[in-house]
Amino acid sequence: MFRTGIALLFLAALGIGQPMIVKTSTLIDGKGHVLTSKEIVIEGGRITGIADATHRPTLDLSGYTVMPGWIDTHVHITWYFNKDGRLETGPSRTSTAQQAWWAAVANASATLMGGFTTVQSVGAQLDGQIRDLTASGVLPGPRILTSLVQITERSGTPEQIRATVQKEKKDGADLVKLFATASIRDGGKMTATVEQINAACGEAKAQGLRTIVHAHATEGARASILAGCTSIEHGTFLDDDTLRLMAERGVYFDPNFLVLHNYLDNKPKFLGIGNYTEEGFAAMEKGLPLVADVYKRARKANVKIVLGTDAVAGAHGHNAEEFIYRVKDGGDSPMDALISGTSMAAESLGMADRIGSIAEGLEADLVAVQGNPLDDITAVRRVVFVMKQGRVYRSPGN
Repeated sequence: MFRTGIALLFLAALGIGQPMIVKTSTLIDGKGHVLTSKEIVIEGGRITGIADATHRPTLDLSGYTVMPGWIDTHVHITWYFNKDGRLETGPSRTSTAQQAWWAAVANASATLMGGFTTVQSVGAQLDGQIRDLTASGVLPGPRILTSLVQITERSGTPEQIRATVQKEKKDGADLVKLFATASIRDGGKMTATVEQINAACGEAKAQGLRTIVHAHATEGARASILAGCTSIEHGTFLDDDTLRLMAERGVYFDPNFLVLHNYLDNKPKFLGIGNYTEEGFAAMEKGLPLVADVYKRARKANVKIVLGTDAVAGAHGHNAEEFIYRVKDGGDSPMDALISGTSMAAESLGMADRIGSIAEGLEADLVAVQGNPLDDITAVRRVVFVMKQGRVYRSPGN
């Protein structure tokens, strides 16, 4: 662990205070274009130029495929498995605050090393602390946006919900996370009232915050869209009319494959906790073909699809599997899948002017893989290089 930390600090120091030239042979820019034999000039953590590769490079990534740092719009960075191999979402009777802290730090590092330079972690106060320390460079991890808390039907009256949103803004939240429906394990029925949804989304907009909404079924999703919410998460049971409404209103959609696979793969570590019952796992297994179906219908309806994994314990560092599921099960083209995790995701976060593509003036977030994901999407598993804001955190051979 000590050696790993020293290596990360050394790599992170590369490029600070001096121009860098990164040589590439294949570059996917995040907006649907493939460039060949280019060099990327980086100064002060930003891309200052892209041109034909003619200069002696600081870093030579020839032979790899270079892309913008990937973006995951839905994770839970504080969820982990304890020493007994059971789910924890923070300090508890079986895990100390210190253990929860270091688990979150490890999750953040694993996510970054997996190629994700930006994530949106929705629902824990600890997210804010990890966000601030990764932003300062003290901890290796992705750029983090967080809601700090979650709003549900139990959050009170519309007036109380508005007050909660105001407090979130004051406490430094980057967005609002709202539950409009139950979990897929509980059938996904609408739980929040229309008045509660209107209050959350309306006050968020007044405070200059986005609202992403957990909504599996049509009723809760439609109410959220009409209330002006920003993004619908999951959407397993959405009908075509709701998808068309999302497209008309420019609402983003974040269906997730990885989270269901991760739950099923790690069933013994979740089973018996809360609604992680046999019935709940059966519902998740039945949900997989439904996610594939709604994904295909959403593409047909021209909905803006972003890449989110809902990464919980067991999934951190494996976020890139979502690209693979979207291509193999969702029928996406590799390029469309990559766009959903780069420029489209950046747009959904209101950060398209900073991240999500490789272009002059944007922050220098880069990931490189062995192979070409346009030919074989599983290449996203083979990350060899990660740069965030001009700092190198992973390079070939490390």
